[in-house]
Amino acid sequence: MQRLFILICVILLGSCQPTPEQKITSGTLISDVSIIEVSSGNILEHQFVEIDSGKIRRILTSVKDLNSYQTVIDGKGKFLIPGLSEMHAHIPSPPVSKESLEDILFLYLSNGITTIRGMLGHPSHLELKKMVAKGEVLGPRIFTSSPSLNGNTVRTPEEAKAKVTQYQQDGYDFLKIHPGILRPVFDQIVMTANEVNIPFAGHVPVDVGIRHALNSGYSSIDHVDGFLEGLVPESAHVNPRENGFFGYDFTMLADTTLIPSLVGLSKKNKVWIVPTQSLFERWFAPVSSDQLLREPEMSYMPVTTLTNWKIRKEQSMGKDTGFSEVQWERFNAIRLQLIKALQENGHGMLLGSDAPQLFNVPGFSIHHEIEGMLHAGLSPLQILQSGTMNPAIYFERQEEFGQIKEGLAADLLLLGGNPLEDMQALKKLEGVMIAGRWIDRKTIDKKLKVIASHAENQ
Repeated sequence: MQRLFILICVILLGSCQPTPEQKITSGTLISDVSIIEVSSGNILEHQFVEIDSGKIRRILTSVKDLNSYQTVIDGKGKFLIPGLSEMHAHIPSPPVSKESLEDILFLYLSNGITTIRGMLGHPSHLELKKMVAKGEVLGPRIFTSSPSLNGNTVRTPEEAKAKVTQYQQDGYDFLKIHPGILRPVFDQIVMTANEVNIPFAGHVPVDVGIRHALNSGYSSIDHVDGFLEGLVPESAHVNPRENGFFGYDFTMLADTTLIPSLVGLSKKNKVWIVPTQSLFERWFAPVSSDQLLREPEMSYMPVTTLTNWKIRKEQSMGKDTGFSEVQWERFNAIRLQLIKALQENGHGMLLGSDAPQLFNVPGFSIHHEIEGMLHAGLSPLQILQSGTMNPAIYFERQEEFGQIKEGLAADLLLLGGNPLEDMQALKKLEGVMIAGRWIDRKTIDKKLKVIASHAENQ
């Protein structure tokens, strides 16, 4: 009798055990979605993506019981890609209100940007980075540069050594290089950075020059800075300090047959490139500020900011500045040629638009950057890679984010169209998931209205 009782208990216990499809009771499922593999461009149709504890737990081809999940997101007819990275972002520094700071972070998220690389660091950004990582502040994953290293902040090798050492100890992810640094000071920055193991990135100071910069091992050069100057033959005997806006004044002297040698140096020294081409097709371009100000996204920026943008654009390109549309056409054509060559034969490309900068609204500006990369001849897949898997490789975080794989962070974009066929699909954002937190289109639109109302009053 006792044996029969034990047998019945075992049978009852066995019948109560959940099937493999019922194990997750608190997770999220994205059902019947097409996954775009950014490493290859392949599309995996009818996939079911399980998310739990901020990560992709499993990717399945079928699920028997959708009711076993706390949240089910319908992915039928939609496409899933990894969250995008804005690799030349700016985070406001004090004095800035908590409201304004959180608005900027949400503008990035609202356009599918789940990782940002802050390019002008401040001590407050170190704390913000921790708060975002803990989920205390809603925003993209943050990597932050040090405060600016430039001709005013580091004037001697001794200053350079002290500041590089301190910034590394403070916990900044990398050093930000700005113009004006003298070559002996720059060399000390490089030497100390290598000693304390902290990368450096950003601009190429005129006194350094593009070839020495590339050979010095930048982790990234942004804006394609220094490259146009590097195309000027030595026989031209120019004063390098008369280069103008990113080499614009040297446009007519540039010898494009020198492009392969510069691209080869970038590949040899493993230097990533962040084009920020949107700056050169919006701010420094023959398009009126009034036309740009009519764009819907400008409603999310304070009126005072928009006014300052208009003034600065006119100061850069007004009648008395010497700006020439003919010269700009040649200048921009060279930039596009450089970007294409650096993609095809360089080390790699990173997606970055420099926002918020003149007429580059955070998040929204990444779509203008993508247009610029398309103008340069990059394919949709190459552009997607520059904003997903390439940043993960750059940060050596391939096992953390950048692709849709089991075990990686659930930083995901659900799209209403296929971006490999039309990059405008990135604007058809059904929702964004950041570290497993789902923000649907309705929530995004509601928050954007609030941000617009904040901007009206600033």
